[in-house]
Amino acid sequence: MIKNRILRVWLASVLLLLAGIGWAQTDKGGEIFVVQASDRQPTVAISGTVVPYKQVTLAAQLPGRIKYIAGIEGDFFKEGTLLVAIDDSELLAKRAALYAQLATAEAELRNAGVQYSRELWSPQSKAAPGGMAIPNLFDQMFTRPAEEFMGERDQGAERSADLFASSTRIEQARNAIMRIRSEIQALDAKIRDAKSVAPFDGVIIKKLVEVGDTVQPGQPMLKFADVTWLQVEVDGPARLVTGLQEMMVLKKAAVFDDYPEPVDVRVAQIYPMADAQRHTIKVKFDIPQGISQPGMYAKILIPDTSQAAATGSLPVIPVTAIRYRGSLPVVYVQNEKGKPELRLIREGRRLGNGMVTVLSGLAPGDRVYANPPPGLMAGS
Repeated sequence: MIKNRILRVWLASVLLLLAGIGWAQTDKGGEIFVVQASDRQPTVAISGTVVPYKQVTLAAQLPGRIKYIAGIEGDFFKEGTLLVAIDDSELLAKRAALYAQLATAEAELRNAGVQYSRELWSPQSKAAPGGMAIPNLFDQMFTRPAEEFMGERDQGAERSADLFASSTRIEQARNAIMRIRSEIQALDAKIRDAKSVAPFDGVIIKKLVEVGDTVQPGQPMLKFADVTWLQVEVDGPARLVTGLQEMMVLKKAAVFDDYPEPVDVRVAQIYPMADAQRHTIKVKFDIPQGISQPGMYAKILIPDTSQAAATGSLPVIPVTAIRYRGSLPVVYVQNEKGKPELRLIREGRRLGNGMVTVLSGLAPGDRVYANPPPGLMAGS
C-alpha cells in the first residue's frame, strides 16, 4: 500500500515537473501546489450577457385599449404576422365621415365645372339684369346699349370676372378634395399604427400588456427577438478592446452558467464610441447555436495585449484548488505557520491541462491547497 502511494506521488510529480509546476506534500496528506508563472498570453475575464442577434420593443403609437395579442412568451411568429392590435373603432368612424366629405367635395367640383361651361358658352353678362316681358325687352333694347355708349358698362370685363369666379370655385373644390384625401391618408396611417406586426421571424420574449389594458403613446407592449443566433454583449476597457478586431475568433474564451465547457467566440461588432458614463467600449461576440439562452450570464476571456501585460506573466494553479463563495472564487493558501488561509482571487483563462491562470490574488511561490477537503477551514 505504501509502495502504491509512493508511486502515485512520484507519477504526479513527474507529470507536473514536465509542465513546469511544483508540488509538495503536507503532513496530513493534503497536496500543496507551489504557484509558478505561466508563459501563456495573459487574459482578462469580462462579464457579459447573452442577447439575441436582433431584438425590438413594440410600443404603442396611439392611445387606446388592447383588443388582441397573438400569443405568449416563447411563441414563434413569421415576419408580417399581427402581434398586437389596439381598438380602432373610433378611427374607422372618422374615416367613414371623411369619405362622406370627399364625396361632397367631388360633387361640388362637378357642379363648379358645369357652371364654368355655362358661363363659357352662355355668358350671364349678356342676359338682362332683371324684369320680365316689356321691361326686360326695354332693358335689352335701350338701357344696356345706352350704358355701353356712355361707358358705364363693359360686358367683356363682366364676362371675364364671371369666368374667373367660376374657375375659382373649381380650384376651391379641387383643394377641398386634396385636403380631405390628405386627412384620409393621415387617418389610414393611424389605423396602421394601431396594429403591430412582426418585423422579422422571431419569438415573443416578454409580454408587457394584456388584452383590455389601456395604453398611451410610447408605452412598451411586447419585446420580440430573433433567437436563432445569439451574441454575448460585454463592456470592456479600452486597453483590452484595442487588441480585438472584427471577425477575430477567440478559442475557448467564453464560459456560460448553463453550458459546462468553454466555447469559441467570434468578434461580431466593436462599437465606435465609448460609454460616456463608465468609459468602456461595447463589444458583441457571436456564439455557436444551442449554447445558451438570452439573458444568461457569460464570461469572456479577452487577451490583454497591452504593454504592461506583455512584459509580465501570470501565476497558474490547478482548477481543483478553486472553491466558490457565492460567485466569488477563493483558494486556501498555506501561510508561514503552515495553516490554511482563505484568499480571494480573480480567475483568468483555463489552459486545458487542468490548470487556470490567476489574474490577481496570488503570486509565484505561494503554496495553495490543490484540492482542499470540504472540512478545511482558515486557521485550522
